Amino acid sequence: MKRNVLLIFMSTRKETAEMAQKILTAWGCFIKTRLGIHDGVLENCTDTGLVFIELVGEEEKHEELERKLNLVKGVDARLVKMEIQD
Repeated sequence: MKRNVLLIFMSTRKETAEMAQKILTAWGCFIKTRLGIHDGVLENCTDTGLVFIELVGEEEKHEELERKLNLVKGVDARLVKMEIQD
């Protein structure tokens, strides 16, 4: 069984989150699971964030999503392809 996971690090979350969100929304049909994490809340909110995404569908589309996210300044997206044995 194959699993594709996209890890997205945002170094300037406050500036990049809106554009990254628009891209993820446009590619929403390929997203099975999504988890966003950032340190701190309220007045201690940090400017970095990490998003874990489990993808479904065609691998070519996953690679295109990774490419589009990496065009956003402050975003580092990495596609991880895993082969899991049953």
